[in-house]
Order: sequence, then C-alpha cells, then structure tokens
Amino acid sequence: MGFFGQVFDFLTSSDQWHGDESIPHLLGQHVQLTVVSVLVAAVVALPIGIVLGHVRTGGAIAVNIANIGRALPAFALLILSVQWVGIGDPTGILTPVQSVPAFIAMFALAVPPMLANAYVGMANVDDEIRESARGMGMNARQMIWRVELPNAVPLVMAGVRTATVAVVATATLAALVDSGGFGRYIIDGIAVNDHAKIFAGGLLVALLAIAMELLLALLQRAITSPGIRAEGKIRVRDLATQPIVSATGPAL
Repeated sequence: MGFFGQVFDFLTSSDQWHGDESIPHLLGQHVQLTVVSVLVAAVVALPIGIVLGHVRTGGAIAVNIANIGRALPAFALLILSVQWVGIGDPTGILTPVQSVPAFIAMFALAVPPMLANAYVGMANVDDEIRESARGMGMNARQMIWRVELPNAVPLVMAGVRTATVAVVATATLAALVDSGGFGRYIIDGIAVNDHAKIFAGGLLVALLAIAMELLLALLQRAITSPGIRAEGKIRVRDLATQPIVSATGPAL
C-alpha cells in the first residue's frame, strides 16, 4: 500500500470517527479555540484600529504593534504562557477553549493583523468622501458607521481573514498544552514516527483553514456594499500596475 493509501485508510477508519481522538471531536476543539481567540481579539483590536483610523493618528503605534506581533513566535508565547498560568484552565474562566496558554498565544497572534488593517482601512478613506459627510452635518459616530466603515470593510475583513487563517494553522501547537485540536494527530504521529498520521493531521488543518477563508470571504461579500465591490473590480482592472486597495486587501 502506498503512502497516500495509508493516509486515506487512516482518515476513513471507523476509529477516527468515534471517541475523544476522533476527527469530529478534534475538529470541534480546533474550531472552538480558533473562534474564541479570533472573536476576543476582534473585540479588542477592531475598535482601537477603527478609532485610530478615524482620527488619523497613532498609525505608528498600530504598525509597530503589528510588526512586534508578527515577530513574536507563537511557540515562544505558548511556552511563556504555560510558565505563567500552567497547563489547562485552573481558573475555569476559559473552559470552552480548554487551555488558557493556548488562548493567550492565539489571541496575541490574531490582534496585530486586525489592528493594522482596521487602522489602514479607515485612514485611507478618501478625503472627499469624509468632507462630503461633514458637509451633510454628520457627527463623528455617524461618519464612522455610515461612511468610513462601509468603505473600509474590505481591508478590515482582510485583517480578520488573515488572523483567522493564521490562528487555524498555529492552533496545532495547542495540542502541546493539552488543548486538543488536529495538532493532536501531528504530535502523536511524531512521537511514534507515523508519517501517515502526521500528514493526515496537516491535511485536516489545511482543509479547515481553506474552509474558514471561504466562509469569511462570503461574509465579506455579504457585508460589503455592491458599489464598493464594483469599484474594487474596476480599480483592479484599470490600475493593475499601481499599489491599490482591492476587494480582498492591499495590493503591494
């Protein structure tokens, strides 16, 4: 039997669909940790980025936080969190994500891209649009919700999508601190030198990341104004050689 045949047999075995080490159970743990981490990071990062982008100040802070966050290895954060709070959830506060250290590491990973993209998306709203809103008598809150944020949605959502995919991929490390997820297959496979199990774990993580990306792309399309989507397509077609903001994020 070839290698991919072994992977297929592993994934289709009845043992992998029942019990605490089954694919559905580990999928639930992986999704749970990802969703909780990203949601909490969004609650913290997006309002800060949106406000800073609205007042167009603090850009250096947002960019530096993003750069620091990208530079910090998730594994190092995980180990430091274990030394700080221990393995598991002794407080019972974050029981849904099984492990405080894993949550801290994933939260820290998700904040930088959302903060930076929210700031850039809001700060890059066209000055003429802002001035028109002021001329209509809108206050700051109305400008944010009715003018600036709808225009910034593509970049804001690009940050959320980037953060989510990064957390899905990195959450495999959570198995090291007893948080479950598909990383369990990878770590257990390494321990017994089972390459088919390792590959299967990596494949499941990749498929989950793709599924999350597609779901968020559909959400982005649903909450983006049709006019903004059309404008993004025109700009991509007509100004392809210039650095612009497309419907899926910044083009460099």
